[in-house]
Amino acid sequence: MEPKLISGNCHSDHRGLLFYNNEFNSSVVKRIYIIQNKSNDLIRGWQGHKIEQRWFSAICGQFKIQLIKIDDWENPSKSLEIKTFLIDSEKLNILHVPQGYISSIQSLESDSKLLVMADYLLSENKDEYRYDIDYFKI
Repeated sequence: MEPKLISGNCHSDHRGLLFYNNEFNSSVVKRIYIIQNKSNDLIRGWQGHKIEQRWFSAICGQFKIQLIKIDDWENPSKSLEIKTFLIDSEKLNILHVPQGYISSIQSLESDSKLLVMADYLLSENKDEYRYDIDYFKI
């Protein structure tokens, strides 16, 4: 399965704004949290999951999220393809990251907040993999 941007939208009328995403099925989500980087220079990465999925949505500001499908979790190739996504809070777009991917996350605006949804509880498995930010050739 490939990463996919699930498009949301925004409706405006005299009452204000309504952000929505009618295509996102949240039935498998078991946990949510929010990431807010200290600075736009900070890149969180590389980390990911062999069996867990994640969904990312910018609730404030804008983010650059890069994804890599891992070929060997113990010794991944250093030249794997990097997919880049830009998401912002203008619409309720949701980036689905299937199992088998790692990510790097960078905020592009001050005070940006990223909603993260996961399909496993924290205590359900030991499925977190981390690599140095400079490990993969960009």
